[in-house]
Amino acid sequence: MTKPTIILATSNGIGMGHLTRASAVAAELKSFANPIIISMASGVVEVPKIADVGFEYVPGRDRKWMGRFEWDRYLRDRIVALIDETNAKIVSFDGVVPYPGIIGIKSIRPKVKLVWVRRGFWQKTSQRYLLNLQSKMMDLIITPGDFGQSYDKGPTAGRSDSTVVKPISIYNRGTSLDKVAARSLLGLDQTRPAVLVQLGIGEADLNAKMTAALKGLVAWPDLQVVLTKEPVTSTGENLTPAGLDIKVIRHFPLANVLNAFDAAICAAGYNSVHEELAANIPTLFIPNTRGTDNQAERARWAADNKVALTVDQSNLDQITIMVSKLSDSKVRQELAKNCANLPEVTGASEVANIFKDLLNKPDNDNNGMSKTLFKLKLQNIFGRGWRGTVY
Repeated sequence: MTKPTIILATSNGIGMGHLTRASAVAAELKSFANPIIISMASGVVEVPKIADVGFEYVPGRDRKWMGRFEWDRYLRDRIVALIDETNAKIVSFDGVVPYPGIIGIKSIRPKVKLVWVRRGFWQKTSQRYLLNLQSKMMDLIITPGDFGQSYDKGPTAGRSDSTVVKPISIYNRGTSLDKVAARSLLGLDQTRPAVLVQLGIGEADLNAKMTAALKGLVAWPDLQVVLTKEPVTSTGENLTPAGLDIKVIRHFPLANVLNAFDAAICAAGYNSVHEELAANIPTLFIPNTRGTDNQAERARWAADNKVALTVDQSNLDQITIMVSKLSDSKVRQELAKNCANLPEVTGASEVANIFKDLLNKPDNDNNGMSKTLFKLKLQNIFGRGWRGTVY
């Protein structure tokens, strides 16, 4: 019997969060379905390393190769073509807000079930104004659990329109390499301490944070500092202070080699929090304030619950001071011990089971959906008020 196809679409976010969650779900779906990932993120080429499934790349609207309305029609028609090619039964979208091109699928293929994987911890950006309307367009909404969701006071926090699952992560304790094997794979010395630093580089504020963080590691004796990007600016200026042994690695996904590290320094994105902490890695989170993700509150939860350290991302001196605390073995031991009490990150398995049930669910009456689509079309044509402006 041929397995049913499920299309997992993702937006092009600032990081790899959407794509990595979709990959974790795809890996769980393979036992009973044929998952295909279609993404606006160029990182989709890395998907086979996680889930070993088929993938498609769709250049995002941010490329500005075509106008907004043309791009949305292109996205809709591209996914509809994939639905027809594979006889897909479900289209899932992991992104902050569904593009009109995603919503428009339903007007052409009404029997395909549309699912929104809607991460929490939204900041109060303009996207929240269309939350009600976009939520009504979906057959189902799934919220990936978040270790710190009790600190989420954003626009999605008080809603009852979604199914909340456990945190979704590609970290798997059973398949991750142990310390010796992970260090051997990465070419690290087995006897010296090692720290993973995953921070952005490029814009002036990001470069300043990287330098401030690296300064905090100088006093850690015999340390190996592992970066995922060359620590140089666009003009070739080296961001590394003297006295550090820097090693740049190109390994994906890092989730399966986290045991190689004694500590980590990274942003407080969904992926990082639910990989580093799930692996019990003592971590300092430096929140990224870009985008819709409220990383500052997620990081504050981690610090308040003593599972990680955090810092005011705008205070460079404080970043250096907090980084230096990771060299204290007692601090690291306490953080790792507290992380061991966190819930399991098995949300991908839960989502796969939800999709399995959805495959067997009969088609609903689409009359309500048709009315909402009609309303959306009218707003698109005539809406030039506040809602049209925000959209």
